[in-house]
Amino acid sequence: MARLKHVLAALGAVIVASMAAAGGAQAQSCPSYNNPTVFGSASLSGGFMPDPYIRNLTAGGRVDLSRCISGAYGYVVTRPDFRLFYNGASPTGRLTFALESRSGVDPVLLVNAPDGSWHFNDDYRGFNSAVVFTNPMSGQYDIWTGSYQQSSNNPAQLIVTEYDY
Repeated sequence: MARLKHVLAALGAVIVASMAAAGGAQAQSCPSYNNPTVFGSASLSGGFMPDPYIRNLTAGGRVDLSRCISGAYGYVVTRPDFRLFYNGASPTGRLTFALESRSGVDPVLLVNAPDGSWHFNDDYRGFNSAVVFTNPMSGQYDIWTGSYQQSSNNPAQLIVTEYDY
């Protein structure tokens, strides 16, 4: 009985030490489409005009994408920067989200499609990023505008078009 008491006491000490160590290390948050957006949303239907749709925003963040989404890298915030509700069919058969830096920062682009799939791009045209959907589905697209290096508040433009980018 005394031996069991010592084993339980030792086990309790290990659990307490583990919990203290875990509390000292801050958990990494990841992008979540369940969060409200930073720069709002828009609704566009296939054949929208004017095309392109342009939204001024900022790129960057402190969330390391490589810890969250396989094949993605760079830094974003946890909240989507922008949300697009897309309806109908594209007359060109494509829908493109492009991110152009206005500050010289290397931007990265992350999109969560209506089917829940993640799409990432860095350096589509020069350092600027773009994600192209062929025969895009209707629904909610959540967009994160990030930067290759950890940084925040970098002026950028999100461009949404059904034509060649």
